[in-house]
Amino acid sequence: MAIWNLGSINADMVYAMPHLPTAGETLSASGLEQFLGGKGANMSVAAVRAGSTVYHIGAVGPEGAWAVERLTEYGVDTRRIARVEVPTGHAIIAVEQAGENQIILFPGANRAITGDQINSALSGASADDILVFQNETNQQAEAAKQAKDLGLRVAYAAAPFEAEAVQAVLPYLDILFLNEVEAEQLSQATGKAPQDLVVADVIVTLGAKGARHFDGRTGEVLEVPALPVTPVDTTGAGDTFTGYVLSGLDLGLPMPQAMAQAARAGALMVMRHGTADVIPDQKEVQEAQF
Repeated sequence: MAIWNLGSINADMVYAMPHLPTAGETLSASGLEQFLGGKGANMSVAAVRAGSTVYHIGAVGPEGAWAVERLTEYGVDTRRIARVEVPTGHAIIAVEQAGENQIILFPGANRAITGDQINSALSGASADDILVFQNETNQQAEAAKQAKDLGLRVAYAAAPFEAEAVQAVLPYLDILFLNEVEAEQLSQATGKAPQDLVVADVIVTLGAKGARHFDGRTGEVLEVPALPVTPVDTTGAGDTFTGYVLSGLDLGLPMPQAMAQAARAGALMVMRHGTADVIPDQKEVQEAQF
């Protein structure tokens, strides 16, 4: 099996801040680092490092060859990434001393993916593969419908959150990832709690409180606790968790084990500065002492 990721690719500019700026405030950063990022790129790297074969479907601009090369170096299949004239997406990320962040996102080439590109990419997929996507590209509903018709398991990480975007793909979803705030926003928009959505698996991440799985077939609720670590940067931790969960399922793990492994990966991730470049591999996850 394999994971097909309709995913964003960004240059992440990470600024170390004494605190997160407020409206109208000018604040000097104490440091700057550039990383490969984008929720899509992060998930592709996480799933590969967890042991899966990953095909990335995306786009970069004329200056984005470095990002494709980096993904290739990490083991992601990049042959479905288009080169377009729109600038590569990027994010400006402020991280304060306790690890919380604030992000400004420019979508760029991530919104220049074509229907023909989706059709061509998914023509190579097999039934029982997984398609995952996030709300940082276009062509989401089109890709979800095509994947469903082909017999793939369809997964969606609903961030950056837009209720309309989630509702457009809900009929095609098998797996839905939300954080606690997004789950509340979706409930307000639909009038339904996560466990009442017509989705087989709904996973709600709860930050330092762990994660919760709602089984839409049995009604069972699974609680997965977070591990006791001191965070320095929460950027990319949710994407790492998602990539590891999907890889676990792709490799045949039951949901409790897939989520437990993902919780370990997420715990390691929050102790590091950066995004895709610092996502832990499976050996690190297995050997980590908490």
